[in-house]
Amino acid sequence: MTILNEIVAYKKLEVEERKSLYPVKLLEKSIYFPGKVISLKHYLTRKDKCGIIAEIKRKSPSKGMINAYISVERTSVGYMQAGAAALSVLTDEKYFGGSNADLTTARNFNFCPILRKDFILDEYQIIEAKSIGADAVLLIAAALKPDRLKSLAGFAKSLGLEVLMEIHDEQELLENLHDKIDIIGVNNRDLKTFAVSIQNSIRLGEKIPGSYLKISESGIGNPATLVELRKHGYNGFLIGEYFMQYSRPEKRCAAFIQKVREMEKGTPYEQS
Repeated sequence: MTILNEIVAYKKLEVEERKSLYPVKLLEKSIYFPGKVISLKHYLTRKDKCGIIAEIKRKSPSKGMINAYISVERTSVGYMQAGAAALSVLTDEKYFGGSNADLTTARNFNFCPILRKDFILDEYQIIEAKSIGADAVLLIAAALKPDRLKSLAGFAKSLGLEVLMEIHDEQELLENLHDKIDIIGVNNRDLKTFAVSIQNSIRLGEKIPGSYLKISESGIGNPATLVELRKHGYNGFLIGEYFMQYSRPEKRCAAFIQKVREMEKGTPYEQS
């Protein structure tokens, strides 16, 4: 059993328990549920941003504990002050040390797009995402059959949420090209070996139709890598582990973005 299979099996049980504890009618009473979402697509293409989706992630199955004592308020505000385009918040507790409360905290202190990063298998989790203040949800192609992914994406769109689909290979891409997807993310991490290669983004980027925004995920720890990926048509760059390994992730993010701007000085991505 791969770690993804293990997570999915556990997540199914967790979702059923949450349904009994927090019924849909209760979630729909949240102050965030009727609100209009902030467009991740728009922020990824803003000229005063450099496309970074800065992530809050305490731990991971591959790395173990990364940053156990992070302040979500300070880090999320600092990320946005540094010039990040959006936030990504891990809400899975067992494997990533996150919580729904982390995302809501980030929502309370920031006006920006927030991606709920979790293993979404059920419509309930999408309703839950809206209720805690998310603007976009992640759907992982490796964890969902194509018909199921399309159905969940359509449901998310019906609630006004944007959809980021994560792929790892060409087959996952070709099986899931439809108008329910807003953004395609290429994960550079092999889910079986955990090996990371930026070449995965470069290789698959050429195959993603131009009608989709595309982002690169995992393994980006050098500003030069971001600049190179931009040349291959990438609009966004999800960076978490690299920032989170430092005691003040927001300061590392600010230094990273400053370096990117220096390297791209004179381009439309230079801050005005």
